[in-house]
Amino acid sequence: MIFSNALIHWYLKNNRKLPWRETKNPYFIWLSEIMLQQTRVAQGLSYYKKFTEAFPSIFELAKANESTVLKMWQGLGYYSRARNLHFTAKYIATELNGVFPATFNEIIKLKGIGDYTASAISSICFNEPTAVVDGNVYRVLSRYFGIKTPINSSLGIKEFKALAQVLIDETQPGTFNQAIMDFGALHCKPQNPSCSSCPFSESCVALEQNRIKELPVKEKKVKVKKRYFNYLVMVTSDGKTILSERKGKGIWQGLYQFPLIETNKNISINELISKDEFVNLFPFNSSISLFNKKEIVHKLSHQHISTKFWIIETENSQEIKIKWAEIEKYPVPILIANFLEAFSTKK
Repeated sequence: MIFSNALIHWYLKNNRKLPWRETKNPYFIWLSEIMLQQTRVAQGLSYYKKFTEAFPSIFELAKANESTVLKMWQGLGYYSRARNLHFTAKYIATELNGVFPATFNEIIKLKGIGDYTASAISSICFNEPTAVVDGNVYRVLSRYFGIKTPINSSLGIKEFKALAQVLIDETQPGTFNQAIMDFGALHCKPQNPSCSSCPFSESCVALEQNRIKELPVKEKKVKVKKRYFNYLVMVTSDGKTILSERKGKGIWQGLYQFPLIETNKNISINELISKDEFVNLFPFNSSISLFNKKEIVHKLSHQHISTKFWIIETENSQEIKIKWAEIEKYPVPILIANFLEAFSTKK
């Protein structure tokens, strides 16, 4: 039995029942694929349901303001996905009259859509034989064929894409693509794959050569940068605080945060209050205390953020306008959302 037939046979018996598999509507497929980048299916499922209820068509998503979209995305991380999703929804709604492009070459031109997502949409929705390659696919192919080329190298990306394209069943490309992704997620797992019941056990190179744990190969990761955030949480006697939108192209663009002083190391309260940034922010009388006695380390892909939340209690000020009772309306990074939850229980 050839590879694609065996794979699809396995899939028809073992596939996951997911809501976006009940439709060929490219809007819903696109939404699910963007959400599932860097996100487990179990986590993304609730967000998908929430989004499709709030925005049942691309027009509703396009009409929403960015802050609303970011607030609904809160907790999924990688917020550029949400901003690009919203931008592209507006583009399709206004420039393309709500009609989603129907070919890989047109879909990949859309902002926020790369080779994988364009391949998934074009194959599932429009039956175009374009192979998907994600972490699951890399793992299945590298093990089955015994490929040592690093999957995160430019050579590896080209090699695995070409191989997947050769293997795809051109008569049912969408089914093949979903089959190989599910097989990697459910059967050929990163740890403890189900080799004893694998339909490819007699021809898998990694199993034959006892190299399951060695494959796929990855080049060494980029060095992780360490950052130190000091959030200044204003609390006035009449229940107000300061929040501002995070600008620039760095992490959490478009989300809201408390005044922030970033340092090159962990600092004490005396070091904090002696900084010009602190004095400029709080020239009036106030008391300060550290909320989290234990350091909070928030880990992102290429940076670890060591965080302290300093509570600044002061009298009323006309410059301080955001009410604590309304703070939940603002989209914030999950780091701050977790603080707000903990802080609310201690107030």
